[in-house]
Amino acid sequence: MDLEFNKNEDHLKLKVVEMEKKLRQIYLGGGKKRIEKQHAQGKLTARERIDFLKDDKEPFYELGAFAGDDMYAEEGGCPAGGVVMGITRVSGRLCLVVANDATVKAGAWFPITAKKNLRAQEISMENHLPIIYLVDSAGVYLPMQDEVFPDKEHFGRIFRNNSIMSSMGITQIAAVMGSCVAGGAYLPILSDEALIVDKTASIFLAGSYLVKAAIGEEIDNETLGGAETHCEISGVTDYRCADDKDCLTRIRFIMDKLGNSQDAGFSRVEAEEPKRPIADVYGIMPTSRDKPYEVKELLKCLCDNSEFQEYKEAYGKTIVCAYARIDGWAVGIVANQRKIVKSKKGEMQFGGVIYSDSADKAARFIMNCNQKKIPLVFLQDVTGFMVGSRSEQGGIIKDGAKMVNAVSNSVVPKITIITGNSYGAGNYAMCGKAYDPRFIYAWPTAQIAVMGGAQAAKTLLQIQKATAKGKGQEYSQEEEDALLKKIGDRYAKQMTPYYAASRLWVDEVIDPAQTRAYISVSLEAANRAPIEKAFNPGILQT
Repeated sequence: MDLEFNKNEDHLKLKVVEMEKKLRQIYLGGGKKRIEKQHAQGKLTARERIDFLKDDKEPFYELGAFAGDDMYAEEGGCPAGGVVMGITRVSGRLCLVVANDATVKAGAWFPITAKKNLRAQEISMENHLPIIYLVDSAGVYLPMQDEVFPDKEHFGRIFRNNSIMSSMGITQIAAVMGSCVAGGAYLPILSDEALIVDKTASIFLAGSYLVKAAIGEEIDNETLGGAETHCEISGVTDYRCADDKDCLTRIRFIMDKLGNSQDAGFSRVEAEEPKRPIADVYGIMPTSRDKPYEVKELLKCLCDNSEFQEYKEAYGKTIVCAYARIDGWAVGIVANQRKIVKSKKGEMQFGGVIYSDSADKAARFIMNCNQKKIPLVFLQDVTGFMVGSRSEQGGIIKDGAKMVNAVSNSVVPKITIITGNSYGAGNYAMCGKAYDPRFIYAWPTAQIAVMGGAQAAKTLLQIQKATAKGKGQEYSQEEEDALLKKIGDRYAKQMTPYYAASRLWVDEVIDPAQTRAYISVSLEAANRAPIEKAFNPGILQT
């Protein structure tokens, strides 16, 4: 390996170490003291419950771990959004698990908690994945109730989704393992089966204090909504469990009996490891996002046997389109090429920029994958569409619209990996969050914004200077430099993958060496949901 490769490798591995350090802190939830308190109550933590529930030696693909990261500082923070979710196997069945973390504000719902739970249900509905709720929550976080309760994408949408999922035949199992209060009490009852842990769990619309205040009745919480009440008197719950482990074991027993459902029929054969090791991605990605690299070398690390068949190889070279297999799954790959290339007319084209020819090629390739029922994998490292008179006269808007149209109307699953830049309309055309990827992941090297940091900071500075000038104010060079740094630092923070992940613009920030595994489990999940409508190419027909 050359010196440049080694520098790249060290740089990216340090970013992965930084990511893992952040994750270790997030995994502590509300902190060691609150974990100890939960143990003293005879309860497992959210992550301990999931670890006991899932099959031995099976990975847990956590999603949304960075939700709420660096948010709600005045409220004491909300690690992982106060809820742990991800994909794993339970009794051999791929499913989604959602577990309230009672160490974080007693599992109360912040705005990001609601958003994360809704994303979990969206994943379940899109992929027909069974979902298991491990409930332990004090309900809506009252100081922020106006941001959690009344709107379309707030708390109440969860129970609407429970009902829709039931009509879709998606298995929902709810285990009440702690508090289940007020509107949240509907979740287990809108699920197919509900379990409750004796003595440590309760379900009620109003707790004993509120009952006393509302109607003057004096009653303790256990009598009001404990396991005995709901399993022997109200019939609200189906199974009374001795403790957390008994409850989780019963869920495994239920999951073992699920029948098979029709799948989408995506092609999969026996997987082959890439000839080029996946770990080489560390050395391929340059230390600076301004440096070019060969994206096909990344594909050799991701594709089975390092093989792929490129579509229109000599045309539209700033996007690479290729058929391949990843962990045995047939995929169509759409990847931004980051090195400088020559166009069909012999003109030099900047890497990472989408030109008319590459947009046209990608649109047609996406259409072909839809006709062949081949899932799409987007590798994003894009600075946007080409600008300037030559591009405008060449119809860049029309060709870009065709690509956006193809992405929007695609009916096969789309998996997006943001490896580097994700700027402007390039984010859209390469299947950013707004274009309904089944799953979207980011590497620690990702940056997501309307434009690059340096350009944005200078633009914002010019706007601020013009505003000041209109008021008769002038900045000195020192003031201008300080303002530029302040604007640049703020914008740079907003571009990081963690800023995006904290707001669930991406499902997870992942170690690049885990990319094949995340793509594979995402495709396995997507294969559970048959394609129910035909691809309509819209303006591509003209």
